[in-house]
Amino acid sequence: MSVPPESAVPPPSSSSPASDIPAQERTWAMMAHLSALLGALLSSVHGAGWACFLGPLVVWLIKKDSMPFVADQAKEALNFNISVAIATLALLLLSLLTFGIGFIIAIPMWVVIGVGWLVLTIVAGVKANEGVRYRYPFTLRLIK
Repeated sequence: MSVPPESAVPPPSSSSPASDIPAQERTWAMMAHLSALLGALLSSVHGAGWACFLGPLVVWLIKKDSMPFVADQAKEALNFNISVAIATLALLLLSLLTFGIGFIIAIPMWVVIGVGWLVLTIVAGVKANEGVRYRYPFTLRLIK
């Protein structure tokens, strides 16, 4: 087996995905994702952890016309956090409608959803900061 000469091997690409998107836009996109963490943290202090979608909503409303990458990532974060809120509410309704028996299913599912939400939100923030358009799995695309 012969090794190709060095001249036949193309040089590594110097253009990364981040080079196409300005740093300010990448930072705003990262904040669109990570603002969900801040919203959930601040709202849980006041007794309601459902406000995780407020940060992405605010970023989307502010930047949707001026920064297309930010608008895309903020919509993605907003859709994901709305999907998580719907799943959480559905489990709560299941528990209430079954007079508490549903908590046997709901509590472990809330733990899984919470850990998944945290991990995926951080991964999305990192990817957005790299200039990569991140798509969350298991997300209802309600806002187009």
